[in-house]
Amino acid sequence: MATDGADQTERLPMPSRNPLPLSASQEAQVREVFHARVRKKCADEIKAFADCAAGRTFSAPFACRALHRVMNGCMKEHATQAEHDAAREEWFAQRLQRQRERERKARRKLEQEAFLREWWGLPEKDREAARKEWEKLQAAERVGGFASRNRVRLGDSTGAEGGSGQQGEKGR
Repeated sequence: MATDGADQTERLPMPSRNPLPLSASQEAQVREVFHARVRKKCADEIKAFADCAAGRTFSAPFACRALHRVMNGCMKEHATQAEHDAAREEWFAQRLQRQRERERKARRKLEQEAFLREWWGLPEKDREAARKEWEKLQAAERVGGFASRNRVRLGDSTGAEGGSGQQGEKGR
């Protein structure tokens, strides 16, 4: 990818132009990116209002009404669907960065745990538990929802037969 500035990090492309369903926490992260982008565009107006309101309590709404309206107008002007789409694209582009951060934290946690086990003379973890933690660490961030268990998949005839028989047995 082309780099515009020194602060540009390696980014993954948007998986598709069609919106993918995200989990509630992922949508909240997209909203945080969206709000940060809007606040960045209206930073001067926000600063002017904050300077006016500093040191005031009851009189702030009256004394700073004009600046408050200017600030809100700026935020409404920049809070568009296009800006939300740009925030979603930015969130998707930062997947690689979030994955590296997650891996760094997990590695640090495993190092600390190994140190404490050695320090206190505790037995080592069994290999199966360590393997499961390592697999969890290597798993990519999930985008989109989970597939239903009894959903019939293309080319799979066993899902439809097994699902209906199990439901009948549970109902008895």
